[in-house]
This record gives sequence, C-alpha cells and structure tokens, in this order.
Amino acid sequence: MVNDSQSGAADILSQRVPAYVEQVLEGKKVSHGFSLDDAATMVAIVEQLIYDSENVLLEASYKHLNKSHRASLNHRELSGLMEVYLVHWFISDARSIRVLLANKTKLETTFPHWGALADFAAGQVSALEYSRQQKPMQGRGFDTLSQRFTFHDAHEVAGGITRSFASFWNSECVSMKEDLVAMDTDSDGRVPLSKFYASALAGDWRFSESEAYLREIGALDESSIWKGKQVIIPNWVQSANNCIVSTSHYSVCCRAKCEGLLSEIEIAVGAPLATFQEILHSVGKMSSVSASLSHEKSPQLEGPLTAQLQRVATAHGGKVPLHSRLFLQWLHYVFPHECPFPHKAGTANATAPNDYGGTLLASKDEMKEHASVATPEANAIPDSENAAGEEMPSMWSEEEDFFADYDQEDLSAPWGLPGLEGRWLLRVLAFALAVLAFCKQIVSANQRASPVLFGLFDSSDKMLKSHMV
Repeated sequence: MVNDSQSGAADILSQRVPAYVEQVLEGKKVSHGFSLDDAATMVAIVEQLIYDSENVLLEASYKHLNKSHRASLNHRELSGLMEVYLVHWFISDARSIRVLLANKTKLETTFPHWGALADFAAGQVSALEYSRQQKPMQGRGFDTLSQRFTFHDAHEVAGGITRSFASFWNSECVSMKEDLVAMDTDSDGRVPLSKFYASALAGDWRFSESEAYLREIGALDESSIWKGKQVIIPNWVQSANNCIVSTSHYSVCCRAKCEGLLSEIEIAVGAPLATFQEILHSVGKMSSVSASLSHEKSPQLEGPLTAQLQRVATAHGGKVPLHSRLFLQWLHYVFPHECPFPHKAGTANATAPNDYGGTLLASKDEMKEHASVATPEANAIPDSENAAGEEMPSMWSEEEDFFADYDQEDLSAPWGLPGLEGRWLLRVLAFALAVLAFCKQIVSANQRASPVLFGLFDSSDKMLKSHMV
C-alpha cells in the first residue's frame, strides 16, 4: 500500500525486485530446471512490477496537477489526469514532460494522434464509470451516485490502459505495415531503401531511420548486389523503434503476427519436432490466413521452399525442430510480411532509440542520395537472386541456433539415417554387441569348466556339426 507519506516506495520496490528475479534465474534451479510454480511466481512478479510502475506514474501525475492522492475527482478531472498520465507513460524525461504539458499545440505535434490517444484515455474512464454503475462496490455507494473517483479508481483506469493499449495502438502498426507492403513489388517482404527514403522525403515521418540504425536492429538486407539495400518489413515493424511505450520493465510494441502462425503449427503438430510433411500439411491449411494478413496470394510451398524444409529435416535426423533458427528462417520466406528474418546470434540487436549511440535518423541529404538510386525491375533480376528461382534467396544461411532445450539424440541420427530408423538400428547393434560380449564370457567360463560343452562352440568339433545339421 502506498500513501502520501510513502511516495516513491513503489519505485524503490520496482528497482529491487528485478535483482530478486535475476537471483532466481541464476540460482540453484538453473541446472535442474524450473517448475510450473516457478513460472507462475515469475508471472506474478512481472504483474507486480507493472502495478508498481503504474503507481509511480500516477503519483507524478497527481503531483503535476497539484492534487493530493486523497482527493476525489470528477469525470472531467479524472480524464485530464489520465492525459497527464499518458504523457508520463510515453516519455521518461522530466523536462520534456513539463514542456509538452505546458504547450498543448506542441503536445499535438509531437504525438500526431494525440486526439485519438486522449479519447482512448477518456473511454477507459467511461468504461470504469459504467462498470461501477452496473455493479457498485461495497461501501462506495456515495462515490457511485456522486460520480467521484479516488486514487484507487485512477489506478484501475491506468491498469486498463496498460492492458488494452497494445490492441488500440495496433491499428497504427497495421497502417505502417500496409504502406510498406504497398511498396513491395516482389512480395518478398522487402522494400528497397530508395523507396523507403523516398516516402520519408514525401512527408512520411515514420520511415526515416538511418542506414546504420537499420543495420543495428537487423532490418537491413544487404545480401543482394543486384537489388541493393532493402528494408525487411517485419523486422522493421516489430523493432524497438516502433515501441510506443518503453519503461524499465516492459515495452508496448507492434504485435508479432508470426507468433500466432507459429502457435497454429505447434497446435497442429503437438510436439517440438515434426516431419517436413507434417509442417507442409499444417502450413498449407494456413495459406488463406496468410493471404488475408498480407493481402497477397497464398504462398507457393512447392519447389525451393519444400526442398529447403526437407534439407533442414535431414540435417536434424529426419525431423524439423520448431523452435530453431533454420525453421524460423524458412517461415520468414513462407510468410515474408508477417515473420521476421532470424539473424545469427550476435549480428543484430534490439536496441531502443534512446540507447543507440550513433545517428538515429538519416539526414535529408542521405535520403536523397539513396532515393535517387533506381530500383531494378523484378523481371530483370537473375533467377539466382529471386525467391522464385530454384535456390533460396541469397540471405539464407545454414547456421543453426536453438531457442529451446532439445535433446541432441532427437536431432541427429547415426550415419546420416533418419532419426527413428537411426535410433532403432543403434539399439539393435548395441543389443547384438551385448549378446556377443555375454557369449564370450560364457565361452571363457565353460572352456575352463567343461571341454564337452565348449565343443559346441568349436567349428571343427563333430558335436557342433551335428548340432548345426
């Protein structure tokens, strides 16, 4: 519980809990694994962190309006408080917050959709008001009738904003993605850097990151000499630069569409490993979903995509690990607008704009230089650099990485045989060797104990010959 005399206590707690989380994650259970109870505890800790951070921002918002936590607010006052809360939520710099809240015009130009954001906050207040009228809380009858709101009510509204804001802001993410897809004439999930900057020069402020920053976050494809530098659409959309909210404990970013597609495959397969035929069957049924998501024709799985998935399966003993870099790389080429390209470990970083040490935005001169580069026609590009050719695109790499703890026996088979057959043969050979060793022990023992019995194992003995007959 936080009151006037304990202002800032929640913030102190928020700083100390991550150390506890780190201690748990690096404790004794690392080598033995974590239980379901451990996972549930971790979720509860994260929820508490979010709750505490909301408390701190609410305290700052009350203080900005020179209001006590004990004061009750009417509908208009609570809506105004939530607007102040949004600014504190979006921006961490105290000086910038004061400047924006003191100048409404500057606030609206800094946040192009500020009107919609304010309406969203007011809607959360109305939703609380409606639910309270439908089911009044015990002991709160006067507040309900008089339409007054306490600090607890304000915190409930703030929690509603935190939980539902990602869904609200997703429309902006969809808009950015659709604008980029419209520039993707090859339908390969990439936009030439020249078109990307040409759009920025035409007034679209969203597409203005510097070439160095695009490379840093893994959104730049430089593998094609013919096509030149390209922006990878899903990598850019889901990168940290498009997170509207970034706190010390969590960020609110664009929804990862690929997670839903991968979940469908996981449910259909029901195991961490699957044959390439099972995956093709599952993904084939999802083609209509991909068409509605990316507004394009269903992916053509026949040809290079099927052959490449089969090679991934062969490399892992006949089955494809679903939580691996090679499979996610394959999934990127099946759903190029939804699934980001998985870079090799250490080659890209999820660096937030505030943490980037270089130049974040490209200058107009840099944009003009790139925008002046002509983009080659799709039908003039050699087949070797086309996704529709007989080989996978130039960005494909064979380097593997696992995002789950796979048993190595499940991923490789002896002598290059498929997993099940390889393990069966290994068990047969092991059994045969055990039997041979056992027989040799019997021979050695009986050779000393009974020459007649040993004769059964002598190929020159008449007893052995008669026995074989």
